[in-house]
Amino acid sequence: MLKGIPSVLSPELLKVLCEMGHSDRIVIADGNFPVESMGKNAKVVRLDGHGVPEILDAILQVFPLDTYVEHPVNLMEVMPGDPVETPIWDEYKEIISRHDDRGSAAVGNIERFAFYDEAKTAYAIVATGEMAVYANVMLQKGVVKD
Repeated sequence: MLKGIPSVLSPELLKVLCEMGHSDRIVIADGNFPVESMGKNAKVVRLDGHGVPEILDAILQVFPLDTYVEHPVNLMEVMPGDPVETPIWDEYKEIISRHDDRGSAAVGNIERFAFYDEAKTAYAIVATGEMAVYANVMLQKGVVKD
């Protein structure tokens, strides 16, 4: 155990976060996301017993968001005609606002199949037990500054 590090950040996930460089992306995937098939070229980290908000908050305590792009955080858009509500997105925006001065302006949306394509090129994908639908979030790493 370490002081000041959220306990949900496993040694494996901490290692992955440390390995990532500027502009590398990590996906925090909901329980329905095809993690293993999307992550064939990525490092897959399993945190099945946790939800996305808890993991997002923990990661953002140690992970800077990219300041050189408009949307370093991207959500998977709801498919047109899919009668789904996404209240979890408001929770994400609140978490992001606590860790990045841009707040919800740092958050963009990517069409579902384009999100899958982007996820296939991510450095890592975190599998969670999140039950909310369309709860996937992609983060782009920035530069660590003093």
